[in-house]
Amino acid sequence: MSQSDSAVEQTKHAALGLTDEQVLEMYKIMVTARRYDERCLLLQRAGKIKFHVSGIGQEAAQVGAAFALDREQDYYLPYYRDYALVLSVGMTLRELMLCLFSKVDDPNSGGRQMPGHFGSKRLRIVTGSSPVTTQVPHAVGFALAAKMKKKDFVTFVTFGDGSSNQGDFHEGANMAGVHKLPVIFMCENNQYAISVPLHKQVGGRIADRAIGYGFPGVSVDGNDVLEVYRVMKEARARAAKGEGPTLIETVMYRLSPHSTSDEDLAYRTKEEVDANRDKDGIPKFKQYLIDCGIWNEELDAEMMKDIKAALDDATSFGEKAPFPEPEDILYHVYAGDDEGRGGH
Repeated sequence: MSQSDSAVEQTKHAALGLTDEQVLEMYKIMVTARRYDERCLLLQRAGKIKFHVSGIGQEAAQVGAAFALDREQDYYLPYYRDYALVLSVGMTLRELMLCLFSKVDDPNSGGRQMPGHFGSKRLRIVTGSSPVTTQVPHAVGFALAAKMKKKDFVTFVTFGDGSSNQGDFHEGANMAGVHKLPVIFMCENNQYAISVPLHKQVGGRIADRAIGYGFPGVSVDGNDVLEVYRVMKEARARAAKGEGPTLIETVMYRLSPHSTSDEDLAYRTKEEVDANRDKDGIPKFKQYLIDCGIWNEELDAEMMKDIKAALDDATSFGEKAPFPEPEDILYHVYAGDDEGRGGH
């Protein structure tokens, strides 16, 4: 890269309207999500939790998208790898750990659901379900409500490449296209639907599917947090102006196994995984910030200490928190039963 090219690259975030403070916050959230993910894997291996679904390698796209949205009014329908997304919109490490340990004060489900099934009325995170892709038609429904009630919010929904083949995606996209609804679909294309590689499940580009439903589809490098931010900001502006939905395909690679129940080397090689580590968005963004002169290794080391301390606190908090009582399973079954323990 020439000196002039380097200078242009170093001012990219300013050209996008982002301050130095904002991009540093983006970086911190990306790293926090990564360290949280790694802590979860250690806790599962130690037998302290039963299950974890990892999002390692997908943090850049999630943070870039979240920062381009209106975090005061938009609605989010994440899928189960979106730790960086929910941290970006206000969920705390303590709240994530309450969910991980299935404790009664878990804000997502009161300890009823597996980790990664997010939900928060306070943060406008719409409760997710275990069958994949069901969040897509739900997002379209929220967007329809926004249009009918003349509200200014936009809905944002994420899903994996495997989910893009489900009927829920196609039905949701069709309705959103017909009614020009304010919804943004983001496919986190991490190259695998559990053990099935992309080339065995998709015959073309996922982004091109939008054409059939009458709205734009964009494919973007999911490891480039600023490029995802740029594309997402344009999509939100379209939705807010009544121009309808956008499908954004963020191309990335799932560096971790599908879940802690998965043996990923049964269907891919260690060499393939290692080759994709070079594309990881976190070290790339760190180097960008250093090149901009707003970050250095000393600041990075200090941040890592702070993140570890916050994780240690959240882990201890989640581990010591009370479990639901057996009778708590009856809450949220009948009308008027949401005042007792486990009511969220």
